[in-house]
Amino acid sequence: MSTTSTTGSAAVALAPEARATSGGNARAYLLYVGGRLGGAAVSLLAVLVTSFFLFRIIPGDPVKAMTHGAPTSAEQLAALRRQFGLDQPMWQQFTDYCGKALTGDLGTSYQFHAPVGELIAQKLPATLLLTGVAVVIYSTIGLWLGTRAAWRHGSLGDKLNTGVALTLWSVPSFWLGLLLIITFSVGAGPIPGLFPTGGMESGDETGFAYVVDVAHHMVLPVITLVAVGYAQTLLVMRSSLLDEMGSDYLTTARAKGLRDDAVRRRHAVPNALLPTVTMVFINLGHVAAGSILVETVFSWPGLGGLFYQALSVPDLPLVQGLFVVFAGAMIVMNLLADLLYPLLDPRVGR
Repeated sequence: MSTTSTTGSAAVALAPEARATSGGNARAYLLYVGGRLGGAAVSLLAVLVTSFFLFRIIPGDPVKAMTHGAPTSAEQLAALRRQFGLDQPMWQQFTDYCGKALTGDLGTSYQFHAPVGELIAQKLPATLLLTGVAVVIYSTIGLWLGTRAAWRHGSLGDKLNTGVALTLWSVPSFWLGLLLIITFSVGAGPIPGLFPTGGMESGDETGFAYVVDVAHHMVLPVITLVAVGYAQTLLVMRSSLLDEMGSDYLTTARAKGLRDDAVRRRHAVPNALLPTVTMVFINLGHVAAGSILVETVFSWPGLGGLFYQALSVPDLPLVQGLFVVFAGAMIVMNLLADLLYPLLDPRVGR
């Protein structure tokens, strides 16, 4: 009777302590989330400031570029500068830009004479399709091959995978894209031209035939993005998993009789995922940006090609708007990765 009473008293005494620990963890997580949200807000503000001043040091007069070399009087140039607000003091241009950007108004394109937001919305689906498919493919391949390479480190397969990954990671994406066009679009030697040299569609297909046509145009640019992207994922996952290989908890798991595959899948890989999760989320942020060089090489009608067009003028509102979208996507994805960390590793955020 006395023992039961003592045990019950101990349980009652421990309950407030458990609640206090749980409450402390919740407060710590809320502080962690608040810090990350504050950091993201500061980063977005820095992006706005950078996007305004960075592209104003680009050589060239956007007003003269809009005339396309046609004879234009000084009065006409001055009228265009007044129309686009380029005659105002720099500080006033900056405050107007920030005020409009915070309300979602990214301005009007100089060369297309259309709202920047509408232009981005028109090109975004093509970029999401191309880079989204590529990110899913190379993240899956990189994680799988990186895990196998690390688990069998030193083997012939590990050396081969690592060597190929290092080679592809060092190859410029635009050069690889041009090489694929020469080989598989134009044709080289006995290899016939199998794929289109660029674009997203032929323009004369509908229904299922249209889907097949778009997929046909996607093959070479997707291969280019996958070849470079999977290499980075593989190397990061391999390095992270190798750091976990000598841990005591893996030895304990094997001592309990778990099979090697179960030890890798249940214990080693989850603990090695944090660096790779960061990289995967960064790659997801790149989905909005696409790949400027790859889209330009393959004439893909996405945001990358639009950014190249805007930069060549320079079309300041369009360049600034695209820069904000690209950087904002990266900041949001990094924020999501930070918020996911405590779920993968409870030690984070305490």
